[in-house]
Order: sequence, then C-alpha cells, then structure tokens
Amino acid sequence: MGADKERDVARRGFDVADAVPLLLDAHGMVSGWTARAERLLGYQAAEVVGRKFADLLAPEDAERLPDLVERCRSDGDWAGPMTARHRQGRPVPVVVRATPTVASRGRSSLLVLLSELAGSAGWDMSRGTLEQMVAGSPIGIAVVDTDLRYVWSNAALEQFGGGPAARRLGLRFADVQPGLDAEAVEAQMRHVLTTGEQVVGYEHVGSVRSAPLRETAHVLSFTRLDDNRGRPMGVYYTVVDVTERHRARQRLALLDRAGERIGRTLDVMVTAQELADVAVPGLADFVVVDLLETVLRGAELPPGPLTDSERVQLRRAGHRSLYEDLPRTVVETGAAVAYLAGSPPVRCLSTGRAWRQEQLDPLALEWAAGTPGGRESTFLELGLQSVMIVPVRARGVTLGVTTFFRRRHQNPFDADDLNLAEDLVSRAAVCVDNARRYTRERDAALVLQRSLLPRRLPEQDAVEVSACYRPADELTGLGGDWYDLIPLSGARVALVVGEVPGHGIDAAAAMGRLRTAVRTLAAIDLPPEEVLAHLDDLTARSAREEGDGRESGDTPEGPVGAGCLYVVYDPVDGRCAMAAAGHPAPAVVTPDGTVTFVDLPQGPALGVGGPPFEAVELSLTEGSTLALHTDGLLAHGEARPVATGRDRLRRALEGATTALEQGCRAVVDALVPARPYDDVALLMARTRRLDPGQVAAWDLPADPAMVAEARKTATRQLDHWGLDELVFTTELVVSELVTNAIRHASGPVRLRLIRGRALVCEVFDGGATAPHLRHPRAMDEGGRGLLLVSQLAQRWGTRFVPQGKIIWAEQSLTGPSV
Repeated sequence: MGADKERDVARRGFDVADAVPLLLDAHGMVSGWTARAERLLGYQAAEVVGRKFADLLAPEDAERLPDLVERCRSDGDWAGPMTARHRQGRPVPVVVRATPTVASRGRSSLLVLLSELAGSAGWDMSRGTLEQMVAGSPIGIAVVDTDLRYVWSNAALEQFGGGPAARRLGLRFADVQPGLDAEAVEAQMRHVLTTGEQVVGYEHVGSVRSAPLRETAHVLSFTRLDDNRGRPMGVYYTVVDVTERHRARQRLALLDRAGERIGRTLDVMVTAQELADVAVPGLADFVVVDLLETVLRGAELPPGPLTDSERVQLRRAGHRSLYEDLPRTVVETGAAVAYLAGSPPVRCLSTGRAWRQEQLDPLALEWAAGTPGGRESTFLELGLQSVMIVPVRARGVTLGVTTFFRRRHQNPFDADDLNLAEDLVSRAAVCVDNARRYTRERDAALVLQRSLLPRRLPEQDAVEVSACYRPADELTGLGGDWYDLIPLSGARVALVVGEVPGHGIDAAAAMGRLRTAVRTLAAIDLPPEEVLAHLDDLTARSAREEGDGRESGDTPEGPVGAGCLYVVYDPVDGRCAMAAAGHPAPAVVTPDGTVTFVDLPQGPALGVGGPPFEAVELSLTEGSTLALHTDGLLAHGEARPVATGRDRLRRALEGATTALEQGCRAVVDALVPARPYDDVALLMARTRRLDPGQVAAWDLPADPAMVAEARKTATRQLDHWGLDELVFTTELVVSELVTNAIRHASGPVRLRLIRGRALVCEVFDGGATAPHLRHPRAMDEGGRGLLLVSQLAQRWGTRFVPQGKIIWAEQSLTGPSV
C-alpha cells in the first residue's frame, strides 16, 4: 500500500471501542495479549507472547511487517488492511492501526489495534472522502431540496450546460435546461419525494444547453434523501449521456422497419415509395427517389456507375414529406426529372459515391432543370437546410439516386446519418433490383404468353365467342392451359381447349408446341377424332425423342398426359362434331337457359396410349352456347367429385348474364379464386346460323357439257348477291373445279356457293383421291387448273367427307384477289 493511501486510511474513523489491542516490543515480538485477541485469532496468551507478530499474519503481510514497523516509528503511526491467520488456519481480514508507545524504563513498544472487516459494510468514510468521490465523479450528480431547487451539484453536471454549480443554487431544472421537458423530469422528482421509491434508468430525449443544435438522450436516476428522523430532505439525481446508444437504437429500429416494409411487392414504383415512407420522419424531413427510366421498364443495365450521367433519363419513383406544403413544389410521382449538368445528383450517378452537406446555401438554385409551374425553386423557398444524396446501387449496378433533406436548423445531417442512409438505401436497392428483374422476367413471360395464346380471336360468322384465362402462376402469368378458335373451310370453325400438366414456363412451352400442332392439323381439315389421333402420335413421338436425350434421373417434361377437346361447328346446318383426349366434356346452354353436359366418350390423354378416339355429333339450336373449359374450373383446391364440380359450373352458367364477355368472366370469378390452384381456361361460343339466302347449292351430272352451265348458274347467283366484281374470277374457279371433279372422279357432282365474310366455292365428288398442285412446263397441254385456282383464290384446299371429298376455294369480298 502506498504511503498516501496508508495515511488516508489512518485518517478514517476507526472505532477503538470495537478494536482488539495487543503490544509488540521493539523487535516485533508479541509482549502483550488480551482476551479479545484470543477470541479474534484463537490463540491463548501462552502460545503467542514472545513470538513474532509476523507469525500471525499471511506470508505477504509478514514480509513487509519490518518495514512497516520502522515507518511507524518514524512517522508516528500507521494504519492499513492486513490478513491475519486464525489458530485453525483460516484467514481473518483486519484493519491494523499501530501507534508507538513508551513503556517503563524508556523501552519503546507498539500499540496495535485490530478491527475485523468480516461482516462489516467497509471502512467508515469521512465527509471529506465522500465529497471527493461525488465531486470527482464523471457522472453528473445534483441535489435538490423539497422545493426542487438546486442545493448542490458536481462539476461533471456542467458538461450538460446550465453554468457552474454556484450559478445553479436556488434555480429549478427548467431554469438551467429550457430545451428539455422540465415538467416530466420534475414529475419524477415529486414522485420520489412523495413515495420514497427510487427511479432508475429514466430516459429523456431533448436538446440540452451544451448542444442546442442536436437532439440528445440522457438517463436519469432519482433517490430521496432523508434526515436522521426519516423525513424527506430532498432528491439527489444522476445524469448519464446516452445519446450514442439512443441513436444506435434508432438506427437499428429504422433498419428493422425497412426490412419489414420495403420490398413487400415486386413493383418498382411501390418499392421506391416504400423507401421514402420508411425514411420519413425517422431519418429525414423530405425524401425523393429518382430511378432510371430503364429500371422502370425492367431493362438490363451495365455494371458500375453511369458513364454518361448527364444524358440519363430519370423519373420520380417516390417521395415523402413531413410537411404538407413541400410536395406541391416538387415533381410528381412518375414524371420525368432532369438534373443540371455537374449538380450533386449527377455527380453521385457518375461516381457511385454518396454526398452530404450539413448546411446548404439558401440562395442556391434547385438542382432540377425545371419544376412544375415553369420557374426555378430555390432551397430558401423550400426551407431545406441539410442534404444527403445516396446512389441506389445493387449487385454492382446503378439504378438511380435517393435524396434526403432536413428543414430543421438544429439537427443537420452528420457522418452517422450518412452511414445510416447508405445502409437503408443499400437494403432498398436490392428490393428495387429484384422488382426490376421481376418486371423484365414478367414482361418476357407476357411476350411469350401473347405469342402462345391468341391475342384476339378471329372474326367469323359461325359463333360469337369470348374467352377467359387465369394462370396459377401469378408471378409469370404462364400456364399450360390454352384455348383457340380456328376458321375452317365452308364458314365452319374449330373450337379448341387444352391443358398441359404442370405450371410455369415449361408447361407454357409445351402448350405452345401443342397449340401449333393443333392449328397445323386443323388446316388439313380432318375430323375431330383424326386430329386427336395425329396429335397423340406426335406427342408420343416427341416424348420418345426427348427421353433419348435426357440424362438419367431427369424429370420428364413435355405434353405427355395433356388433355384436349376439339370441336367443329358448321353454321350452315348447325351440326357440331367433337372428340376429347383426357379432357372434360363441354357444357351446352340452350337459348332458354337450360344447362346440359355433352355425353362425350373420354379418350386417353395425349401420348399415353389407349383405345382410339371417338367423336360425337349433335345439332345445336341457333343461340346455344358451348362452354369449353379445362378441369381447373371444376376444382377448388381440394379433390372434388366430378358431379360436384359440374353442379357448381351449372349454377354459374345459369346465373351468367346474356352478354357473353361479361358472362364468361362472371363464371370464372364465381368458381375460381384470384389465385387459383390450377390453371383455368374457359371458351364460350354462342352459335349462329347462316341465312338460307347465303347458301346456294346445285347437283350436276357427271357430263363435261355441264361445266358451262355451272359457270352460268354461279354467275346468276353472284348477280343476285350483288357480287358482280367477283364474276370473272368465280367463273374461272367454278370451271376448273367442276371440270376436275367430272374428269377425275366418279358419281354425282355438287356445287355450293356460300356468301359470308368471304365467298366460298365448294365442289363435291365421290372420289377419294386428293388433287395435287402441279407446276406445268411451257409445252405441257394440261395441269394448270389448280395452279390457276390457287392464284385467283385467297385460299383453297380439300377436305374429305364420308361420301367423298370437297375441293373448295375462298375469295375475299373486299375486292378481287388478283
């Protein structure tokens, strides 16, 4: 123990009444022992008198005892802590005070007083010692009386402002700290005075006099002081500055809110607005988020900062203000933003680094090239005082800039605020980039979807049609269901609905291949069961070819197991033929509203093999509605019996409106949730009949002389229809087709003209051989008939019927096709 500390211990109050006295001679031998010493250490007088006092101490204290004895003789006395040893060997902590004495005959000795420390609160401390402790404490401490007026404070309290301790005397808390909520603080003091309960860790936020320009946080603790009779004398309180801890908590809380609120959608504009909403008022008074126009379109961006920042196109993606008057002076959301060359936002875009200015020049012009109203706005007019600009960067790509403003003079942005803003924008930038990538992928998916599904169904005379499609994959909008309407020869149409197993882009690609195959087979004009048979062969062959190239363990992908419903409707006689491959049968709504389901044989799914496909034929009354649908319309998240799904569909069709488009959507809305469990496609077609006056037919004998009569008959019919401009080409077409039928076929010949959106010329014969288009040489005498027809007609072809074949040619009614 140092000399100063030992003297300090000697000056402390030492209770002599409780001390254990003993005597030591000049050589440090025990010369006097008392009963109290025996009780303290357990030794009897005979055991210790004449022994060294050092033998009764711990080794470390025994070693320094001779020096302490010498110092005691020279300095007069000594006091300090030591450890004695009990007779049983256990240590006994004691306070030792030694004082020189003079015995008889002038012999010197030492009076040693031992005071046991065990069970006591510690050394008694004088008022001077206590004053040194509180006065020198780095924690602010003050004492107020029962009127809450200062009676004492330490020097550390001055760091919070309010002047020295002498100036505080007699003042209230509000007098020395007007920037804080004095009423709340004094309420805590009164509570402690009234109840005697100690208040610990009361956190208070405000502006103290020592830092009027910044918001600070302090933790105060209050304790009541009582006199000897237990009556309140006042309150003493301590103050600790916890501003950094408070701001750290605020920063973490802001980042937590950002994690919860930013990126809840995959919309670029919404995400940018969420960033602005989170930053106000936690970080700034006014925030604007400006993104590159290419980001809003979802385009791919080059990595790194922008090399030509002065020419980039920015758009206001989000803004938020703490004040109602500020948004009226800025660019609206979605509008273009142009920053002046060399302005801080442009520099941030070009360098990729953030920028901060604590105090803006109030006379500086706004960075934007112009504002609504056609005038420049200054920072002074907007009341903006401090600014931070942080580039929005994610995955090495610059997406835009975010600008933070504060209006308050007393709290400018500092370096910590900039770090927080960079963290906040960095987190939001990832969400913005995710939304950008999603926009790009969704746009690509929509382009693919538009290329796979018909953008609009073709106009024709056979049916009034409406379709509704709802994919299960809402992110890409892609699915394996499809629908189609294909115009056929003779004013007929093919109605198609199909479904490929699975969802997403793989199913959509397989669906696209099937839809293309169906349209190709429809162009051959085959019956429904033959179309499905060819489609089944194509699907099985494709699966085998893809399986040969697939690695072991790969999951099969493709249209195997797909379903398809193929319907052909003829508006001339109202006949309808259909066949199904692993697909639900359509519903028929009669003009009076009755709903029935076609009793259609279910063929196997495409590519899996099985019995041949069967077709059914029925006659539909004009105004009947065919409802072709995929099985997603019948299911609702769980396995349901087919009858239950049909009952639900029947009720929905019965309640549908007469307007076909609204009725189609109403049926889907009634049966399918916004996010369906399976892809859903519904095609509704209301049948029409051609007026008998639009169709003219003649039976012709198989005599070459009847070709001229056929031309005259067709000409008279065109005159009747007012199609004089088509007489010349029609005569040539009729002549060639009738001549070809009489020359190469056997049996009766039938000529039919159909006037719809186009003029159709059909020639039926009993032959089973399809004609072939030839390209004769200059010296050939024949072979030019079908070549001439192909050049004169808009389109032509052959279709087989049970009794033979029909060769047809179609001409546009808008004018001659030559």
